[in-house]
Amino acid sequence: MKRIRYVGILLVILSLFIAACSGGGNGGAPSESGGSPAPSASAPESGDALPEVQLTWYYGVAQVPPDQQLIEDEVNKILKSKINTTVKLKPIDFGSYTTKLNTASAAGEEFDLVWTANWAFNYDENVKKGAFLPLDKLIDAYAPETKKAIPTFTWEATKHQGQIYAVPSYQTVTSRYGINVIKEYTDKYGLDVGKVKRYEDLEPFFEQIKQNEPGIVPFMLVGPLTKFHPFLYGYDDYGVKIGDESYRTNFMEETPEYKQFVELMHRWFEKGYINEDASTVKQIDSSYNGKFAASIEYSMKPGYEAEIKAKNGGREIVGIPFTDVTTTRTSNIATLTAISRTSKNPERAMMLLELVNTDRELYNLLSFGQEGKHYTKLSNNTVKINPNGGYTAPNWVFGNVFNGYLIEGQAPDTWEVTRKLNESAVVQPTFGFNFDDTPVKAENANVAAIRAEYEPLLFTGTVDPAEYLPEYIGKLKKAGADKVVAELQKQLDAWAAEKKKNG
Repeated sequence: MKRIRYVGILLVILSLFIAACSGGGNGGAPSESGGSPAPSASAPESGDALPEVQLTWYYGVAQVPPDQQLIEDEVNKILKSKINTTVKLKPIDFGSYTTKLNTASAAGEEFDLVWTANWAFNYDENVKKGAFLPLDKLIDAYAPETKKAIPTFTWEATKHQGQIYAVPSYQTVTSRYGINVIKEYTDKYGLDVGKVKRYEDLEPFFEQIKQNEPGIVPFMLVGPLTKFHPFLYGYDDYGVKIGDESYRTNFMEETPEYKQFVELMHRWFEKGYINEDASTVKQIDSSYNGKFAASIEYSMKPGYEAEIKAKNGGREIVGIPFTDVTTTRTSNIATLTAISRTSKNPERAMMLLELVNTDRELYNLLSFGQEGKHYTKLSNNTVKINPNGGYTAPNWVFGNVFNGYLIEGQAPDTWEVTRKLNESAVVQPTFGFNFDDTPVKAENANVAAIRAEYEPLLFTGTVDPAEYLPEYIGKLKKAGADKVVAELQKQLDAWAAEKKKNG
């Protein structure tokens, strides 16, 4: 069946090739977006006859694994046989991913596939810079099964001026914030997680850890990769208070909820509950295993506890949610793969994405490595990760996670529950709205730079908000934050009026 599917795709390619030769092509004219020339479709009619090409794929990982080359070699055996392609896999740790990719993109480096997100190597910013190719025609021609497998609302979230610029790695598209606590400590100190409804409720527990567990950080925080999460404070991605149907945006740093949160974090930092390097540590990797009792969780997707356990030295965690399950545009663009404007083979790059999103063998090889070495099968669809096997990778980086294995500890119905949550989650007020910062581009960039400087310090409690919050707000306003908020409100009002008119 797989062979039939790929032959079908290649027949589509052949028909487009014939049309181009008979005058139906665009002759390399600029694309509708005004950017790079529209990709042509000119591949031969069979997989064996496709000219061999090599692609380059950048993506993020927690740590580059020792067996990376072994996996790349195995991946290329599959790609060579199916689309006569090889790929150079170029994983980069998340802590330096954005910086390195910004540099590579600005220098015009030639590469083909690149992972992007709302929180790393920013998707929206790179679309506006022209770093990615528009993909609608490529998806229709070379990735029809991927297109069908991903819900329409998720595709809509990727669009800029009506065009798609990346393929979502379809997974949970919901957000639910809370706290992960190492189960060993909840059991030892009798923490009744059912009574923990807000951060403050954890203070007695953190005090117990501080007094009785030398060397254990009660509350592990990470500063440099802190995402600016208004939802932590009861607002949606554009600063609209949850439940407010007037769509009034708020200057988050001036809200009482934000002030209350950073004051609490500073109090905890002063008491020694928070790691001293919180404002500078880049990520919670394996070097921190066994060294902390709790951390913030941003998604709380079904079965995530088992994933955390596998990455956390086998330590079980208990998740304590603080918010409802919601879906936003942001949560729908949390992990995507784009095709670089510098790609010489965008058609083949899209064919590779179709394979990754439809071929379970390829997807699971990228995500989990080799059976017997990197994992053991417990059942047809559940695996036990070997933490010392030499290969681990975040499955949500590569493609549709519903094609992948479950991890030991995840319920057999995890994917079914995830799909239901995706469909039933509370939709945040501004879902579907996409802020165009063109009128305030300079101000928005300046505001972002100041947030990147101050947010890790305030969020982690490292500095006293009595002194730094007024200073922070002052600098934001001087940079043009009020102008950005006004423009955002203007666009929100227009969007809401159009939404109301269309029912």
